[in-house]
Amino acid sequence: MNKNVLSLLSLGVFFLFSCNRDMHKEPSNEAQVTTFVDPFIGTGGHGHIYPGATVPFGMIQLSPDNGKQGWDWSSGYHISDTLIVGFSHLHLSGTGIGDLADLLFMPANKKIDLTTPVKTRDDILYKSFFSHSKEEASPGYYRVFLEDPEVEVELTASARTGYQKYKYSQAGEQSVIVDLGFAINWDSPLATKITIEDDYTISGFRHSTGWAKNQKVFFVAKFSSPIVSKSLVSDGQEVNENSAEGAKTATQLFFDLEKTYELQVKLALSSVSIENARQNLNNEKNDFDVAKNEAAALWEDALKGIKVETKEDSLKTIFYTALYHTKVAPVIFSDKNGEFRASNDSILKAQDFTAYTTLSLWDTFRAQQPLLTLTDPDKVSDIIKSMLAYYKIEGVLPVWTLYGNETNTMTGYHSIPVIAEAYFKGIRDFNVAEAYEAMKNTMMQDQRGLKFYKEYGYIPFRELDESVTYALEYAYNDWCVAQMAKALNKSEDYKYFSNRAKAYQKLFDAETGFMRGKSEDGKSWNTPFDPKFSSHMENTDYTEGNAWQHSWFVLHEPQELIELHGGAENFSSKLEQLFTEDSEIKGENASADISGLIGQYAHGNEPSHHIAYLFNKAGKPWRTQFWVREILSTQYSTQPDGLSGNEDAGQMSAWYVFCSMGLYPFNPAAAEYEIGSPLFEQSVIKLPEGNTFTIKAVNVSDEHRYIQSATLNGKDFNRTTISHSEIIDGGELIFQMGREPNKNWGLK
Repeated sequence: MNKNVLSLLSLGVFFLFSCNRDMHKEPSNEAQVTTFVDPFIGTGGHGHIYPGATVPFGMIQLSPDNGKQGWDWSSGYHISDTLIVGFSHLHLSGTGIGDLADLLFMPANKKIDLTTPVKTRDDILYKSFFSHSKEEASPGYYRVFLEDPEVEVELTASARTGYQKYKYSQAGEQSVIVDLGFAINWDSPLATKITIEDDYTISGFRHSTGWAKNQKVFFVAKFSSPIVSKSLVSDGQEVNENSAEGAKTATQLFFDLEKTYELQVKLALSSVSIENARQNLNNEKNDFDVAKNEAAALWEDALKGIKVETKEDSLKTIFYTALYHTKVAPVIFSDKNGEFRASNDSILKAQDFTAYTTLSLWDTFRAQQPLLTLTDPDKVSDIIKSMLAYYKIEGVLPVWTLYGNETNTMTGYHSIPVIAEAYFKGIRDFNVAEAYEAMKNTMMQDQRGLKFYKEYGYIPFRELDESVTYALEYAYNDWCVAQMAKALNKSEDYKYFSNRAKAYQKLFDAETGFMRGKSEDGKSWNTPFDPKFSSHMENTDYTEGNAWQHSWFVLHEPQELIELHGGAENFSSKLEQLFTEDSEIKGENASADISGLIGQYAHGNEPSHHIAYLFNKAGKPWRTQFWVREILSTQYSTQPDGLSGNEDAGQMSAWYVFCSMGLYPFNPAAAEYEIGSPLFEQSVIKLPEGNTFTIKAVNVSDEHRYIQSATLNGKDFNRTTISHSEIIDGGELIFQMGREPNKNWGLK
């Protein structure tokens, strides 16, 4: 899982690609911030990023698909590949499981036999080679030249509509393939339909199962030139009608483009109906270039909310690309009329909000959601309302929702800290009483190990795989419920959930210094034990990791965790060992998610993301400053493999955005931020109501990473936390930086 272990082919592609970017991209200090964004960062290694076109939180993610199966093609695309099979309209950003890639379009210049059975990519007759030297991307835009049909393809998007522009060579038959049978990884079509409505319009649907078990996508697409002929196929058989329906349908549409050799396509989709898709398409601009410019303007507006100053353009590229990634997901799910499909197939209507899906909460509650509380608080309210709409149907809050479906992927219920964080940060444009009821009822039900958690005060390892991670995260969830109960004057609930929030104490083994799987007797541990051992999802006490990575998750009571280790010195020594231990991961079924290793610290996966800030809690903030800078400089780059693990819907990038400014939301629901080591000379956060919060780092450099002193609004600042309210009120935090640590700063 070392991010530098790549094939020679990949390295060659990276070199060629980087040279091409450098030739065309030389942003100045006065450039728009979008010129610093490189959508190809994260498309290599294990970043699982797609490079295509979307707008901030847009319903459409129009991007190329390589057509290859496998973990590193979870987004449909990997920079090491040189084949494209088409451009589909839905994609996941940086997740570990491949799904979506719905509604595939592909230009062609010859008749294709769509009845040919397809078992692998080799069987796809319309695939094409491409060169990364003839490929480019920027926020809201993607372009590539397809060598085999000799067609230049451009993509852009609006909130609910995808736009394509094809420029054909003069040779051949100008046509477009629409393949609703195309699928990647887990996804499989169940029922599809294509209808030729008129000379310019097609519509249809695609129902599939995969990670999202009940995914229903309806669409309407319009072409800029009339369809002059067609072929339709259903389940491998030609259909001589204007409509084809079956598990797998496809069509090839032919056009007469003698004058311009250019074809534009626009498509809108819906989870509800073809008619809703048609409404989503209405009033959209027909002209591709207009849509492209509007998408670029939306991104510029979204990204200029934070301005960083540094002499190194490469750092700006990493920062603004990271900020871009934090605004790709979650995605709009409700249609223009407010309707969206619920998990039970009923149709709901968002009356006073926009519904969102792709909620990767196990990842994003840590930093991506907290970042939204600063940059997009209105989105936070809508996300919570979306979760409460889910609760009304399911009776519990969501875990990881994809296209309206619960995937039940990952541990804990981290919709709970998202709600608590919003409340304690003053974002309360939702039904607080209903939200509290949802939080409490979710933690009082019996599913996903909670029955055992309530009975034993932890989860016995024989009862559930990943029992340690589940219990540690439930303890944090309980603490969040307790804090809400206290704020709402529910004293009995506060006592009950506060007591349950100490479940971590029952899993701590003082002899080894690790959190361990415990048996039903409450005394004996799961053996044999090796803190470096990992087993992915089966016969394991930990989720996507090992004891070294998961034993630090006590966000709500770090001082109590320190005392379990025998005090600050013992704790600090153990913490230092985490970063300096050898990086061997043991086990034949070790999790591939353990990546970005510094010792046993694994930055490529989310359970490690808060750990460096524990030195602050142990009275050694200069070690937090040292290790945060090490992570910033070694785990991110401007290359396609510039992320050390899955992007995970914005979390990996949100860590960089926060930490490079010198902040991190260690415990999001506490409504405060830990102080790390700022990377930039100045960072300015634009806040609601016209306020700004400025962070300055005087004399900052690679070597000058240690805080010597600080002031907040002109007054001495000598602590390692700052509250959300202090930031929202606006002001200026100034750090004096130096080469050697000041071991007296931050101890008050």
